[in-house]
Amino acid sequence: MTTWKARLPGVTGHRLFWPVVVLVTLVAANAVYRPSFLAIEVKDGHLYGSLIDILRLSAPLILVALGMTLVIATGGIDLSVGSVVAVSGAVACLYISRQPDQGDVGTVLTALVIAAGVALLLGAWNGMLVAVIGIQPIIATLILMVAGRGLAQLVTSGQIITINSSPYRMIGTGHLLTLPFAIILALAVTLAVAVLTRRTALGMIIEAVGGNAEASRLAGIRARRVKLLVYVVSAACAAVAGFMMTANVSSADGNSAGLWVELDAILAVVIGGTSLAGGRFYLSGTIVGALIIQTLTTSVYAMNIDPQTSLLFKAMVVIVVCLIQAPAFRARFRRRRGAAAPPPVPVDQQKEQVAAP
Repeated sequence: MTTWKARLPGVTGHRLFWPVVVLVTLVAANAVYRPSFLAIEVKDGHLYGSLIDILRLSAPLILVALGMTLVIATGGIDLSVGSVVAVSGAVACLYISRQPDQGDVGTVLTALVIAAGVALLLGAWNGMLVAVIGIQPIIATLILMVAGRGLAQLVTSGQIITINSSPYRMIGTGHLLTLPFAIILALAVTLAVAVLTRRTALGMIIEAVGGNAEASRLAGIRARRVKLLVYVVSAACAAVAGFMMTANVSSADGNSAGLWVELDAILAVVIGGTSLAGGRFYLSGTIVGALIIQTLTTSVYAMNIDPQTSLLFKAMVVIVVCLIQAPAFRARFRRRRGAAAPPPVPVDQQKEQVAAP
């Protein structure tokens, strides 16, 4: 019992403790409201259920948030990921729609390569503005946030491009090894990013640049190249998310695809414990944050919460999560609890109490 009590502060102080508690609480609330929420069944060799749907729908947000985590770790921000999602999906769907055989695998692969290339150029543009020219990240990416949405509208000619391609739908709604392909793809990208940043020196270099760019430069780190790289990686992750989102509906809408996903990505990163000031970053925390946001979105619809108040409800939950995991807030809360305790007995009174018969 003593050992458990001694370990409890260390467990509750872990950066993932409160986000995981909130995630479990949301899942439990859904299970109480709808007992079938936890049910998972197999149909035609594929897994189905609310939990599987949450994982599948959170896959695009996880990808965008992973790229955002690396950008924020360098002390930057990328507000253009939503526009990159729209552009990449629009370019891929436009190319497929103009081919006579939309179901050809080669056609889909070519479309993906072209769209990914465009996204990488957009990421390099952001990186150049931030790392080379020296524009503030929020301004540099705000430029592409606005211009990129217009570029997506230009690609689609202001219309919704509809396609009929089974290989392309596979990215968003297909299955592989009983699981939705989107989950497997998000898992593969997550593992790749984790290996590159935690099994090599790249992660330490990114954190060094975010902690103190000038000191890292004096230590021999090419801070500009690192910043350029993370914006390119962020755009690449957003491109894959764009493929998933457009594949889900077999169409591309330059106006609504990826709209405000950058805000959810930033929230996921912050909920996961990564500081907006840069430095240390936590990929596992980002994934938990993305799952919280998607579970919260699913809960709003499942519990028939008024759509007019759903965003307010979502914001309140996010604020609670951020507060309970903030060390300063917890320390102040503990001090207030300590102030409510009875004052200690003075030493003189203690001696009198001991001497009394």
